[in-house]
Amino acid sequence: GQLMQVLHQLPHAKQKDLIVGIETADDAAVYRISGDRAVITTLDFFPPIVDDPYTFGQIAAANTLSDVYAMGGRPRLAMNIVSFPPKLDLDVLKEILRGSLDKLREAGVLLVGGHSIEDREIKYGLSVTGFVHPGRVVTNRGARPGDVLVLTKPIGVGVVTTAMLAGRCRPSEAREAVDSMIELNGRASEAMMEVGVNACTDITGFGLLGHAMEMAEGSGTGLVICSSDVEFFPLALDLVRKKSNRPRTLASNMEFLSGGVRVNAEIKKEKEFLLYDPQTSGGLLISVSKDRAKALLQKLADRGVRGAVIGGVVRRNRDWKILVE
Repeated sequence: GQLMQVLHQLPHAKQKDLIVGIETADDAAVYRISGDRAVITTLDFFPPIVDDPYTFGQIAAANTLSDVYAMGGRPRLAMNIVSFPPKLDLDVLKEILRGSLDKLREAGVLLVGGHSIEDREIKYGLSVTGFVHPGRVVTNRGARPGDVLVLTKPIGVGVVTTAMLAGRCRPSEAREAVDSMIELNGRASEAMMEVGVNACTDITGFGLLGHAMEMAEGSGTGLVICSSDVEFFPLALDLVRKKSNRPRTLASNMEFLSGGVRVNAEIKKEKEFLLYDPQTSGGLLISVSKDRAKALLQKLADRGVRGAVIGGVVRRNRDWKILVE
């Protein structure tokens, strides 16, 4: 909330070729460079959320690439952003970079440089550049009443990684959640671009409901989320019952969104909590017309992506922007 107050004071850049700026909290900026090509640019970095440096590098790369995938683009160039303690063994940094580079190679992205500074703790991420046709940009503001909402990854990695770092669950138990974070959203993006969708966003630190709220506000609509249709990691449903396993930002997400979200009182608390759980390298939330939803689910399945219908888009309601049933 404090960050949004600062951001809202910044002047919104306006130029005829700027297709997407900061005004709608979209996943990346998009700038037209020719009649048939626009550049997508994004940046993300954060402290380790897993103990293994190689895995952390993979997750960080997949997480940043998702911003480009969510807008229908293809990432092509990347630059490292590194904060590293001077007394820490450089082999740790080497493994982080190796994990990231392997994931970039999988995505067909070239690493072309970066910047590093000394810091008291490790932070790592990337700046990524991608490309898209100017007429095919997918934003978070195109959802239409009658659309179906499709989610492509389970929810709950924030709770799982919090518990894992604190030693309250074993890495072997968290494997499913870690594998989900490592998985690229490229195949899901390809599927949605083949079908043609109205809106999309990737699910990251604002949680499923936070990013759904951005879609609702950007589109001027209301969203209905069916909690029974949302796939949660079973381990997360168990761990979230203990307050110590909930990330700090889970509570701040709940507080910030409270005015626009209405949750059915019969929904179990563990599911409600996880709907606000901050995700890292989460799935895509896609708004697609009802007549194209079946084709989207089939194309996702053909690519091995776990797509599920979790709700729909309705006309804006006076009392809420998101209804959780």
